[in-house]
Amino acid sequence: MNLDVKYVFPSKLKMLCIALMVVGVITFVAGFLINPDKTWANYLLNNFYFVSLSIGALFFLLIQYIANAGWSAVFKRVPHAMGAYLPIAAVFFILLYFGMHSIYHWTHEGIAETDKIIAWKLPYLNIPFMMIRIVMFFALWILLSRYLKKLTLKEDLQGGTGFFEKSVYYSRVTIFVLALTFPFFVVDMIMSIDVHWFSTLFALKNFIAAFFHGSAIIALIVILLNKVGYFPMLNNSHLHDFSRYMFMLCIVWGYFWFAQFMLIWYGNIPEETAYFVHRWESDWKTLFFVDLFINWFLPFIILMPRKTSRSKPVLIPMIIILIIGQYIDLYLQIMPGTVHENSFGWLEIGTFAGYTGLFAFMVLNALSKMNLYPKNHPYIEESIHHHF
Repeated sequence: MNLDVKYVFPSKLKMLCIALMVVGVITFVAGFLINPDKTWANYLLNNFYFVSLSIGALFFLLIQYIANAGWSAVFKRVPHAMGAYLPIAAVFFILLYFGMHSIYHWTHEGIAETDKIIAWKLPYLNIPFMMIRIVMFFALWILLSRYLKKLTLKEDLQGGTGFFEKSVYYSRVTIFVLALTFPFFVVDMIMSIDVHWFSTLFALKNFIAAFFHGSAIIALIVILLNKVGYFPMLNNSHLHDFSRYMFMLCIVWGYFWFAQFMLIWYGNIPEETAYFVHRWESDWKTLFFVDLFINWFLPFIILMPRKTSRSKPVLIPMIIILIIGQYIDLYLQIMPGTVHENSFGWLEIGTFAGYTGLFAFMVLNALSKMNLYPKNHPYIEESIHHHF
């Protein structure tokens, strides 16, 4: 099998991505003119959504290296390419500085003087320190993900196992960095919206969600590329392994969802229950249960049977549903504390379309600039002939 293959980014697909980006820009301009506060909330939601996919894909890649997984070797360029979105996301999150007053209650001048809880959190929750953390987090993620990509590209040129061994070592370093920094990023960007509320499981649940949905997007890209002639080695065993990741992670996600809700409900402490009361006894209630249904129940039921977990016609719509599920999950976390009402409409659709176009363009463009298959990876033959 010829492994010297490059992905060709079709011009029609490029134009589609650009068209979606144009839709996003127009939507943002109109949104800032009509309802700037809601537009900033959507800005945060979409920024975090696509960063979580990139971080989740990076985490998937690190697990493959650390576990010495052979089945996934041939697909590793896909999560590498998904990391190309991180530098763009870094710029977007720095620009969030101009909209922080629209999103975060604790940024309002003088608020700490009348609010003891915010005053207590002020040494950590202040704009300069938050911006420093954002820059530090993205610098670490970008540098480490790019270094891993550099190692795998050198492996293509020079062969041997040295670069693979370095990749395994730096994957251990990177996974520790991600495990430490991404939860803080979640607390900063999302949990601090509801500044009086806290949950020790919140950041972990979002970390699992990133891993869950990032893995699903990797599988979707691989399947779609297979349909247009790339990854001809993709077989039912590969599909089964991708499905096992989604099946396993939907269970873990569901566990954290239930544990967070059940402990707060059972404790019945007003300062904690207020978060869920707002989402359960209002027009958010339907989405509250749809979130659990889409992200846990559906993949649990659909991906459990061996037959469906190996079926492309099943996996593609399942992953598309999970894409919607991740959006709903973040929508429920961000919008009640910023917009305060469930008013999904053209602004949400337009901004998501714009970010989808940008994310797809960055990922596919990055994929086209390197060899699609890591031809000198020590497990490449095992991956190509994977079967069970």
